[in-house]
Parts: sequence; structure tokens; C-alpha cells
Amino acid sequence: MQVGTRWTSGDEPPRAVPAALRDGIRGVDALLPVDDLGQPRPRWTLTWLEGRPIAELDTGVIVELDDDGTAVVRHDDEDDFA
Repeated sequence: MQVGTRWTSGDEPPRAVPAALRDGIRGVDALLPVDDLGQPRPRWTLTWLEGRPIAELDTGVIVELDDDGTAVVRHDDEDDFA
């Protein structure tokens, strides 16, 4: 695994983020509630696993590419405590 970069949700993703992931990331960012208390927004981490980009939000939301190169949004099962 190769670490890429980090940025705050709602900000423009860095140039290192592949265009194919950007729409999925923006879609997730648009769904995050606004914190009226002014708490910091979660941060994204871009990593590369076996040459494939994966963006993970601190909340456990993951945006990755499927075999066709389409962005897919899922939640990290390791963060499910129910």
C-alpha cells in the first residue's frame, strides 16, 4: 500500500486524486451534515492498494473504483459496531 495524501471533506480534492474518484467524493461530502457547533469536518485519506486508488473518510466511508473504473461508495465494515 502506498499513502497518497489527506484533505478535509468539503475542500477541493488535491490533484493527486484521480478524476474517476472525484464525483464519488463530492457526493459523499454533499451528504455530510453541517455541524452547527463548528466542529472540524472529517478528513479524507487517499491511498493506493495494488495500484488502485482508494479514498477513505475518517468516518469509515470509502470511495474506490470497481473493475470498470466507476466510483463505488461503501462503508468500512470494521467500523460497524451494531
